[in-house]
Amino acid sequence: MSIPSETLRLHKTSRNHYLSLPSGEECLVTYVFINERGENLKCKTRTLNHEPAGIEDIPEWYASMGVNGRRAEVTLVPVRMYRDPFTLDPNKLVLCEVVDNHHVPTESNKRSQCAQVMEKVKHFEAWFGMEQEYVLFDLDGQLFGWPSGGCKFPQGSLSCAVGLNKVRGRDICISHYKACLYAGVKIDGSNAEGLPAQWEFQVGPCEGTEMSDDLWMARYILHRVCEDFGVVASLDVKPIKEKKWTSGCHINFSTKDMRAEGGLQYIEEAVRQLSLRHSEHLLVYDPHGGADNMRRLTSGMCTSSFHEFSAGTGSRSVSVRIPGHVNYKNCGYLEDRRPASNCDPYSVIEALVETCLLGTSEEHHDNDKKTVNTPCAVIANRDEPMFRTEQCMYCSKSGYKWEDYGDKQACHHSFYTVEGLCDSDSYSKE
Repeated sequence: MSIPSETLRLHKTSRNHYLSLPSGEECLVTYVFINERGENLKCKTRTLNHEPAGIEDIPEWYASMGVNGRRAEVTLVPVRMYRDPFTLDPNKLVLCEVVDNHHVPTESNKRSQCAQVMEKVKHFEAWFGMEQEYVLFDLDGQLFGWPSGGCKFPQGSLSCAVGLNKVRGRDICISHYKACLYAGVKIDGSNAEGLPAQWEFQVGPCEGTEMSDDLWMARYILHRVCEDFGVVASLDVKPIKEKKWTSGCHINFSTKDMRAEGGLQYIEEAVRQLSLRHSEHLLVYDPHGGADNMRRLTSGMCTSSFHEFSAGTGSRSVSVRIPGHVNYKNCGYLEDRRPASNCDPYSVIEALVETCLLGTSEEHHDNDKKTVNTPCAVIANRDEPMFRTEQCMYCSKSGYKWEDYGDKQACHHSFYTVEGLCDSDSYSKE
């Protein structure tokens, strides 16, 4: 265990006296919002002179964020209110949308668009549940509870494992669970995952924007709980580069018709629609346009192929799974296993709904080529060289073009293989 983590925990116990001090009728409200990259969270706290009865009682506020490549003032618009599990009642946590000075959603604000799409399909009574995986690390970057060097990971499956020789961080997992319940997040379960110090929690079933709101707030609460324990929660899709384990955020999806008797036919039709838009979904299933999932979806460790869509009953190595009990009961839900652990749930749900419920025309989608044209990402087995002129997401240069390198393709600046970022000198870079 690292010394900084121990010191942090000692300091946290010192704060209990101050947290117990009375604050009169004033109420602390912490505004929680998604950062400019659409991947992490920020927060700031203010005082209100009374406890808000609802979201309409909480005023807008302002913050400074990167907008269109420069720092600018943005407006924080409260959209969901939760109880604060850290400073306790009557204090609140408030999830906010981020808009510019003209009240136009910023580029990283995907909630507004998701809400519009959900309004169009409200008669379907769509439900969602998401399974968030994360890994715990000490402040020195070492896997939580496991000494660096000389310590072999336990053999066999660690999913749902019990025992200190197999798992680390259960206190953190349970503390997070209880804090979410207190806050009003619709958390539904938790379990140990396949990597030591890897855990999962489930949120739902909820409707679209509620599902995404609760997942973002659950992530915020997770990071705050980890602060108290002196550890860091990573949502990276491949948290330990030299190991094969990955993290995802599977999403379960159903409609009223799917849940009704005989609903399997509607589930199978949704799977068919998803098979036609594999590429488009991967572009929004991680915050880097598919690059994270390229590292993760390697057909190993219960993942599917990045390049090809697959579906099956019961299997956990497919893009979309129909659970065995759903197949047996002839109704229920489907599980899309492609969303990355760091995905934006608003974007994921919007894509699912547009594909499965809004009847996108099939003639615009080529079911034979299920590949993602991601900047700096190698797409294997393409027939023709691909030329692009957008900005490279890794080296930030613009005007690059792609070229063939045998069975791979790459931009001039850097390139990805299916195993990860390659720095080989045998490939030219500008």
